[in-house]
Amino acid sequence: MEREKIIELPKITDERGNLYFAEIERHIPFYISQVSWVSGVSNQPPKLGEEMLIALSGSLDITIEKDREYMLDQPNKGLYIPVNVQRTIKNTSPDTIYLIISFSLTNKGGESNLFLKEYSVDDCSVIKLSASGENIISTNENIPFSMKRIFYISDIPAGEKRGMHAHKFCHEILIAANGSFDVELDDGINKKTATLDDPACGLHIPPGIWAVEKEYSQDVVCLVLASDKYDADNYIHTYSDFIKYRRHGN
Repeated sequence: MEREKIIELPKITDERGNLYFAEIERHIPFYISQVSWVSGVSNQPPKLGEEMLIALSGSLDITIEKDREYMLDQPNKGLYIPVNVQRTIKNTSPDTIYLIISFSLTNKGGESNLFLKEYSVDDCSVIKLSASGENIISTNENIPFSMKRIFYISDIPAGEKRGMHAHKFCHEILIAANGSFDVELDDGINKKTATLDDPACGLHIPPGIWAVEKEYSQDVVCLVLASDKYDADNYIHTYSDFIKYRRHGN
């Protein structure tokens, strides 16, 4: 029988904070059908199938099959739990926030590919996510794509900005899992700003939108759900190149 295991996740550190990520096939050994984030001392979410648990902040203890113990207290470590292995989560503190990434045959994700079009800032919408229990927020059928990459950012210094790029193909959902931040959105003609301060709401940013995240609160944890694995060729890093891309498509 397959056993649980700790999986090391990449950590990217620079002057703008710490970024951690997990991708299917590379770190997550299953397709993602749901992501839940749980804050503080709460009711224990049910196990759906295969899982990976990650502590975004604080710590939690996990008992596997009543006789194996694990503690998660680092954002760059995930505990993989196979479908036929039972777990119990305990000893969470009020400052704990943790992810449960899961796959279940009865809980499938969104469409694998969205029709590519020329999106505008009007297509950037706030999606209400489901509250499945006390302090438990989960993705649901409102996510308009299959998730292939999840990353999360913390320890962002005051006054820093992140993002400042656009994607050619990738869709993203930005979530303030803790704290708050603003997102400036630009389609090359129109602009608007969205404030994220509710962990039950996510901002959908489709391809071809220039986005800048700023005004981070001191305790912020920015969670991002993405439709594609990392590909450097998918990024547009300068605003001048972005304007050219919007005008000419390359």
